[in-house]
Amino acid sequence: QVQLVESGGGLVQAGGSLRLSCAAASGRTFSSYHMGWFRQTPGKEREFVAAISWSGGSTYYADSVKGRFTISRDKAKNTLTLQMTSLKPDDTAAYFCSYHQWYTNQDFWGQGTQVSVSS
Repeated sequence: QVQLVESGGGLVQAGGSLRLSCAAASGRTFSSYHMGWFRQTPGKEREFVAAISWSGGSTYYADSVKGRFTISRDKAKNTLTLQMTSLKPDDTAAYFCSYHQWYTNQDFWGQGTQVSVSS
């Protein structure tokens, strides 16, 4: 299916910010799909972070990131972003970009980008 590539992760101190990006590889597009961000730490279940409708008109956030993270998409550039501010050590995780293939009820993820927040 559509290959996703995440970027923008790194090491930052608590209170700092990072901007994650997700792009489709090989000239493919995901503009017609709902998309989202998930995160996972070693030994833990993958956790929902944020989602956005295919049109960009609706957004959804986990309670733990509301007011701090913002998800957006640019259909012209075929990219998805996650602006993260006021980062906390608990935000440390591998972050994954995802798209929802509605006609098969399947979710697909990229390989992830690491975010590390120090106290």
